[in-house]
Amino acid sequence: MMSGTILIIDDVATNRIVYRARLAAAFYEPQLASSGQQGLSMAQDLLPDLILLDYGLPDMSGQEVLRKLRANARTRDIPVIVLTAAQDPDVRLAAFSAGADDVIIKPAAEHVLLARVRNLLRSRVDSDFVAADVLSAPGFAEPVSAFEPGGTVAVVTNQTDHARRLQHDLSGMLKDRLVVLSRPQALAEAAMAQTAAGVPDVFIVQDDPAEPSGALRLLSELKSHQATRHSAVCVLSRAAQPDDAAMAFDLGADDVVDPDVSPTELALRTRSLMRRKRQGDRQRARMQDSLRLSLVDPLTGLYNRRYALPQLAAIARQAAEAGATFAVMVVDLDRFKLVNDQFGHTAGDQVLVEVSRRLSSSLRTSDLLARIGGEEFLVVLPLCSMAEARRIAERLCAVVDERPVRLASGTALSVTVSIGVAVSGLGDDDQGAINRVVEAADLALLDSKGSGRNQVTFRLSAA
Repeated sequence: MMSGTILIIDDVATNRIVYRARLAAAFYEPQLASSGQQGLSMAQDLLPDLILLDYGLPDMSGQEVLRKLRANARTRDIPVIVLTAAQDPDVRLAAFSAGADDVIIKPAAEHVLLARVRNLLRSRVDSDFVAADVLSAPGFAEPVSAFEPGGTVAVVTNQTDHARRLQHDLSGMLKDRLVVLSRPQALAEAAMAQTAAGVPDVFIVQDDPAEPSGALRLLSELKSHQATRHSAVCVLSRAAQPDDAAMAFDLGADDVVDPDVSPTELALRTRSLMRRKRQGDRQRARMQDSLRLSLVDPLTGLYNRRYALPQLAAIARQAAEAGATFAVMVVDLDRFKLVNDQFGHTAGDQVLVEVSRRLSSSLRTSDLLARIGGEEFLVVLPLCSMAEARRIAERLCAVVDERPVRLASGTALSVTVSIGVAVSGLGDDDQGAINRVVEAADLALLDSKGSGRNQVTFRLSAA
């Protein structure tokens, strides 16, 4: 059962008690606030996973609470469900305009409310790849862009006339591109797209009276395919069928709306879905960037030691399974300290970048090249014999030495490398044997340095 902290902001004690009992029974951790001001203070301190907000508070309106939550960097991304007894559509419009994620009319069906809570919490967990303190740290935090480019909203229905009318009604209220798809076309988008690029950001899926379960099946398909699983899906389904609404939320729907909803409210709901989808996209992109940076040397763009060592172990296993050997090279720039001392560290960086480029361009795509120290590189050659390793190592030496490195200042520096090479024995895939191969390459490198540099030295055995 999913757990999470849920802040209940309601001035009626009996309401707070009922909601607390329902949520606690579902293994959530409810926290209670009896006024808007208290709720804002608790939201700031607790950072709950979700907020249930009664819209009719005595000290301030629910709309004001929403605006203050969305204006605060600490609380702006917390999902908020507004609970209201008002049937007036303008109340819902005002709540969505202020930043509500959903508006539920009281009394809310318990299973629908809990399904919506599960749904929003699941979406929040999916986008929270790293802790908030990491994403807000220097170098990770990014202000929300004041300009958001338009996205794509797909209206999915087999009722063409209704789709065209809906497209016309929404076109003046959304800056996003609106397209109409049949269900087979929407399924093709999900099944055939290789990446999320180009697929709709939001799908508005309409129920078909002739096929009552069709919308739910399509929802399940969209949420199961790699390309569309992060797209937001709004299901237009009769509100008189709360069981279907609860099922839709549990299948991953991001919103469930009555088909007779006004175009204005649907546009506001769609904007909210687009906002949440964009937020998730940003967090995923930032997480991917941070993972990449943790494995890649930022100066040269080569892999670092953290990435290289597990890959070396994998290459050793591959060689053992194939009954073959693999080779390890340790490559070191000769007299690199003199470059830094005489021309400065900026020049040294330029030399490292150029040497990295030359080494990389002279290796096979299957070979591993990593920067493992200041001026030291590791090369691993999968399924490689000593003869082939010798040929590749000598080519690397030559490609660095063949022409000077030209600095941004115009100065040309002659640069060379020394290389130590060792080849594994057959079946050397345990960690001890791998370490011995690397140590042998290190010793061979020392021999290259001691024998005059700019040369390759080999160790015939890793033992």
